[in-house]
Amino acid sequence: MRLASSAAEVLVPDGGKVLIGKDTRVSGYMFESALEAGFVAAGADVLLLGPLPTPGIAHLTQKFEADLGVVISASHNPYYDNGIKFFDRQGGKLSDQIELAIEQGLEQPARTKDSAHLGQAQRIDSARRQYMEFCQSTLPADLSLQGLKVVIDGANGAGYKVAPRVLGALGAEVIPIGCSPNGRNINDGCGSLHPELLQLTVPGVRADVGIALDGDGDRVVMVDHEGNIIDGDQLLYVVALARQRSGELRGPVVGTVMSNLGLELSLREAGIDFRRAKVGDRYVMQLLRETGGTLGGETSGHIICLDRTTTGDGLVSALQTLAIMKDSSESLKALTAGMPRMPQHMVNVRVASRIDLDGSAPVQKAVAEVQEHLGGRGRVVLRPSGTEPVIRVMVEGEDAGEVEELALRIASVVERSAA
Repeated sequence: MRLASSAAEVLVPDGGKVLIGKDTRVSGYMFESALEAGFVAAGADVLLLGPLPTPGIAHLTQKFEADLGVVISASHNPYYDNGIKFFDRQGGKLSDQIELAIEQGLEQPARTKDSAHLGQAQRIDSARRQYMEFCQSTLPADLSLQGLKVVIDGANGAGYKVAPRVLGALGAEVIPIGCSPNGRNINDGCGSLHPELLQLTVPGVRADVGIALDGDGDRVVMVDHEGNIIDGDQLLYVVALARQRSGELRGPVVGTVMSNLGLELSLREAGIDFRRAKVGDRYVMQLLRETGGTLGGETSGHIICLDRTTTGDGLVSALQTLAIMKDSSESLKALTAGMPRMPQHMVNVRVASRIDLDGSAPVQKAVAEVQEHLGGRGRVVLRPSGTEPVIRVMVEGEDAGEVEELALRIASVVERSAA
């Protein structure tokens, strides 16, 4: 309630319109009610959209001309976590300055305007249909997915209804899994973080392709007809080459420091500029805007197609890939064959509190030794997770066994330094 009150004070001090959507976590009911009360008490009108993917909230914030979009979700995390994301009226993330201003008001009691100036709340039953229509509009009007057999894993999350329905409306034969949420099974052995069931199901039912969203629907990984995982780097490669052929590609393709070196080399060979941003979709977005690019993303499957939407959208990104498959009459395996992936190994080191990686002499020594050993034939990346008390250690090189050994070596030093 205090968060809603402070956000209203900063963004809609004289009253305005706020959209609230959520994923399928059981705690979403509690958060939704508290946020609704805080915004209404502060004089804002609230539109409750119910379970809907995060990018759907971003799109509808713009479509409904709302002042603020709110998403209740912890994305790919387990059901017992939850969180709150904000979108501005253009469907983009808030600036650091606005976030800081909201944080500064969090310790103040929730404000309540007099009765004559309280806001009102209503549920919008058409939100799901409008977002589905938007997703379909990102493909050419005459394109049909008829003839494609698609397995869709909704992660028991926010996309559990819209994703199968959009694919079916476009003509695909749809087999849904992970589309039966109960409030506690979101991301549980399913979705983009756990695609093992999808990998078994796709070849098992002789499907052409599989799609796995995460809990809030802004990430996607795919599976080819043989059950091989196609990650965000490979999807970026497929879409970038197709956009280049159609003349739609603008500016460089933007990845992150974690993007596979194979993506960079393959794009360079195709004559496409590639840039790296810090990990996080906001940093990818920032670099796209600075360079005039329209396509970027992360290995995790957070793909941003600015020529189609304002933020990362797992379903929209998957649809672009399916359209390329239909247009080229090629399998997803064939489309990704031109991008060899360099072996990477990542170790997650759980820590009690954040540590200063740059200021730790043992960690920096271990990193320097590994980099010297790789001799310019690989990379080392250390970064704290943005959502968990974890330090991610990634080593990339030519030999998979060596890469794993080197990553574990650095991880053990990080673990000792954090103890």
